[in-house]
Formats: sequence, C-alpha cells, structure tokens
Amino acid sequence: MLNAQWVHHYAVINGIHTHYVEQGEGIPVVLCHGFPHLWFSWHRQIPVLAEAGFRVIAPDMRGMGQTEAPDDPREYDVDHITGDLLGLLDHIGEEKAIFIGLDFGAFANYDFALRHPERTIAVIGLENPAAPHDPNEPPLTGYRRMGAEHFLHINYFLEPPRADIELAEQTRRFLHTVFWTLSGEVSYFDMFKFPPETSYIDAMVVPPPLPWPWLSELELEFFVSEYSQCGFTGGINWYRSMDMKWEQRRPYEGVQSEVPAWFIGSENDVDLEGFHGDDPIAQMRAIFPKLMDVQMIPGAGHMIQLEATEALNVILLDYLARIRNHGI
Repeated sequence: MLNAQWVHHYAVINGIHTHYVEQGEGIPVVLCHGFPHLWFSWHRQIPVLAEAGFRVIAPDMRGMGQTEAPDDPREYDVDHITGDLLGLLDHIGEEKAIFIGLDFGAFANYDFALRHPERTIAVIGLENPAAPHDPNEPPLTGYRRMGAEHFLHINYFLEPPRADIELAEQTRRFLHTVFWTLSGEVSYFDMFKFPPETSYIDAMVVPPPLPWPWLSELELEFFVSEYSQCGFTGGINWYRSMDMKWEQRRPYEGVQSEVPAWFIGSENDVDLEGFHGDDPIAQMRAIFPKLMDVQMIPGAGHMIQLEATEALNVILLDYLARIRNHGI
C-alpha cells in the first residue's frame, strides 16, 4: 500500500498550510479528491500514472487531511479553491497541468478551467459532470426544501455544530459506513425513508466487516487516522459554501470553455443517478463542448478509484496518452 517513491510536501499555498504528495516526472497531472476523501484516495492511481511518464501531484484539498481547515465557510468559495490550485501550480513551478477530479474536486477543476484556461491542459472528470446550477434558485434553498421532507445528507451538514460533533465522535464508524453507502453495493436513496432529523450515520445501512473486495482494514485505518486529526468541519464547509459558489458562478452561466474535457462515470454512482438531472453529460457538454470522450464503468459506485481500480487506471492511461500524443 505504501510507496517509497511518494514524496510528501508541506508548504504555505494561497495563505494556508498545504500538504501534497508527488511522484514521477513529465507533464503534471493534479488529482483532486472530494469529501470525505484524501490524497490517499488516489494511492492506487499515483504510481501507475507516474510510471507512465507523468508528474503526479495529489493534494489534500482545503480543509481535509493534513491541509489547513479554516473555520469560516466563506473560505471555501470558488475564489479560495481555485486560488489553491493556481497557487499549487506556481509553487511546483509548472505553467499548466492536466486536472483530474472527483466530487468536489471535479467542480474545483471545472471552475479553474473556466477562470484559468491558460493554465489548464485538459480536465478529466470522475462521476460529477460540470452541471450548471439552476440560475433561478440558490442550491441550498432547494436542498433545504428537499431535506424538510426526508433525510438528506446535505441538509444534515448545513447547521453547525451537530454534524461536526457527531461525525468526529464516531470517525471510524462514519467512514466505514459512508464508504459502503457510496459504493455500488448500496442505494444511497434508501436513506430517503428516514425523517429529516435522523443522524447521517443512523440513516445509512450497516456495512459488512472489512476487508471488502476493494478496501482493506489498513486502507480504512489511514482515512480514520487522518480524519481523527483534522475533523470533518473543513470538508463540511464545502457544502456550507454552496450558495456562495453559486453566486460566483453566475457570471459564467452560458460560458463555454475551450479546454478539452473527458469524463468517466460508473453505472451505480449516486450523483449521476440523482443529483445532476436527466442528462448530465449534455449539461457537461454545454460548458465543455470539447468533451472528447465519455466512458462508464459497470458495477461501481462513487468510490470508483478503489472499487474499480484496474478499469479506471486503464481509461486514465488511455486519456492521458491521447492528451500527450495529440497535444489536447
């Protein structure tokens, strides 16, 4: 699981203490994770991409892992997050990079590509397409309305400090349970049968003991160790800042990016199924008309880097080779 060629770096980037892992030489590839993930979510991809001739950079995103976690949700808006990626490129001395992201990491990359196309070679999105928000309603308004009818994890996160405390008090149980719930083995939407006041942990199905075919006890323990130190407030603040991000994205409604884009999804992903409309790929193409290819991995869910490691790595290597060989 551990790789002697990983190099851990610590630096002040965009005003916060930042941790990132690096391996390899060549065209830079930046891997951006979501919540509740870490740089370690990519640990099965980093050596493969490095061995293929790329300089792989995997940061702990703002608020998670060993990267500093500001308490104020306003410090998780688009300006701060894209500033982190811009500062990372400057810090590592690279003019531009290929950005690969999942979940919040994918949206960070799409925002960055729209604002800094000159620093973006290409974007590869996993699971979460670049779907624009409803221009007529802030997202949290809709989620609060939905969360008044039944349990919804986004609504559960919005009012501190309940979620911050409950998850921190049960870090191992939460991560064990949520990783299973986000996988292709379970339907997230079964949680909708629970009333709004339910705890996130109690709304999820009890997972089987580890190891699973795609996750070992030691791998889970890495996530548990890191989140036991950093807590969950930083990651939750990515949700609490959704309306601020919506306001900052409004000037880009209808804007099309010239950056080449690629997309990889999985057939049992919760976000593709229920949070991006009826035709999420069309919505992504509306923003990235140079959407070069779309592939769907059967069987897997939202934990695609771990659930479908070999299939994902094959597709990523193909996409990266095409980007390198054809200059796109």
